[in-house]
Amino acid sequence: MTSEQPFPAPPAHLSADPGRAADLNRAADPGRAAGPSRPVRTVVGLLLLLPALLALLWSYVLPSVSTLVKSFQRDPLIGTVEQVGGANYERILEMGFLGAFSFALALGLVPLLCALLVAPLLAVVADRAGRAARLVTRGLLALPLAGYAPVAVLVFWMMHRSDPRALSESPWLTLIWIVGITSFGLVVGVAATFFLSALRGRRAGGRPGPAMLVTGAVLALGVVAAALQTYTVPALLTGGGPARSTVTPVLDAMQNSLIRMELGPGSAISTILLAVLGVLGLTTVGLLLITRARIEWDGWRDRPASPGIPPAPSGIPPERAGRPFFLVLLVVALVGFLAVTAYAVLFPWLRAAFSDGELPMGATSGGIFVNTWFPPLIGAVVSVTLAAVGGFAIGGLRPLGRWSEILLLLFAPWLFVGTGPLAIANYLRARDLDQIDSLIGLIPPGWVSIPALVAFTLLFRGLEPRWRAGGGFARTVLLPALPLLPLAVVVSWLISAQQLLWPWLIGQGPGSWTAGLVAQQALYRRIATDDAALALVLPLPMMLLFLLVLVAAQITYLDRLAIRVGRR
Repeated sequence: MTSEQPFPAPPAHLSADPGRAADLNRAADPGRAAGPSRPVRTVVGLLLLLPALLALLWSYVLPSVSTLVKSFQRDPLIGTVEQVGGANYERILEMGFLGAFSFALALGLVPLLCALLVAPLLAVVADRAGRAARLVTRGLLALPLAGYAPVAVLVFWMMHRSDPRALSESPWLTLIWIVGITSFGLVVGVAATFFLSALRGRRAGGRPGPAMLVTGAVLALGVVAAALQTYTVPALLTGGGPARSTVTPVLDAMQNSLIRMELGPGSAISTILLAVLGVLGLTTVGLLLITRARIEWDGWRDRPASPGIPPAPSGIPPERAGRPFFLVLLVVALVGFLAVTAYAVLFPWLRAAFSDGELPMGATSGGIFVNTWFPPLIGAVVSVTLAAVGGFAIGGLRPLGRWSEILLLLFAPWLFVGTGPLAIANYLRARDLDQIDSLIGLIPPGWVSIPALVAFTLLFRGLEPRWRAGGGFARTVLLPALPLLPLAVVVSWLISAQQLLWPWLIGQGPGSWTAGLVAQQALYRRIATDDAALALVLPLPMMLLFLLVLVAAQITYLDRLAIRVGRR
């Protein structure tokens, strides 16, 4: 955990940054420390954390308890509920739950390799190639996320590129290949962004190795958690067949509970999945706490290099000077990155974006747009705002002093939990509240974004010492953290709008269908002219909006954030 001891006097090389040097000088004098007093920090911090805790209770804890209780019951959804002990767990083992678990992990193999091999290599080359090359790389890394439309891409692949014989003869290999190539750009783009932030320590004269290792470990745990919750790929491409060979835990739970009308086995599957995801989440947060991980703001401009770092032959600081060898490597790497991304994701989406066709009867383009984008926007604004306030409470106000980050352990078991493991409980709640087939029901059920809360906590943890040292709150905390709020909202909005599972549970008729459900109907009808339905999944104006925001964030903001570990 972060030490509460004052900073030593600043080294001479920081004199070129008066604001930072002044902050550190104040930190060297305990009598000049600023900010609220300890009792005020404690009271205000816990009060600000309360909304996030209430959202955690409503969105995650209560549904998890409900899922656990249902796993010991025989509940036909309509009829008498009976207690059956562990019979549901015995049944799912007989049905091949371990095989579904193994298949889900297999789907994550290629993304895991991309995150741990391709992404760090690309980040190192971009970092070594110089500032201009690094910024260009960051801009290009935003492209796959801005074009994130998995339903449209998978439906296109199924209609135009898949081989039905391959899906029936070697379904595992076929789906592993499709998942690997269609997720390549997104995984490499996101992972390389994190690794570039971990590498900022090198330009400050530090050792980025520990930060790179921690970043890689967190990314690996995240990829495994995402793979275990895979739903869209088998639901669209195979339906879990042939002979249940491509069933994943989430798809298995949905088929048992909401298709076969037996909530018990599906709840048992979800309970086991929640337990595994809880361990992964606790491991991740524990790693961040043990390593004293934090996100630091390096100012709006690069500072001069630290003493001991030799200048480039041209006289340009090393962090700004590109090396021809690394520039060549970077060009080759980026060409390959863009080629794979364009073939797997961008070309299918662009082809659909300019197609014409008919919509299902009862559905309108305006209604589909509203259903797709407005409920996730509401959910993103609320969940990220609560996360930001909670992150400031823990990392900025530090109500428990040096032990404040321990509060993250309250949220850690649900760090990686998405819609799938809690889908049964949340569906029953929506049914009881009469929200099925309604616009309000389409709002994602998670009212606090736990990944965002962890990110904000790490950021405020890195900013708080300068505030405590006597720096103004606006300059040392508010302005460096503020851009992350709209960025997190935009990312959460885009990802939520591309969900298929929750709209499938809520949208019972064409009037409440989202674009993903319309694309799914196009696949079921197998009509080529239904490519037009895919364009609604991510309309061109929305894609351009996301691209503009993400590129601007990469170049002007994310490039200034540094992931660091250990003592300061």
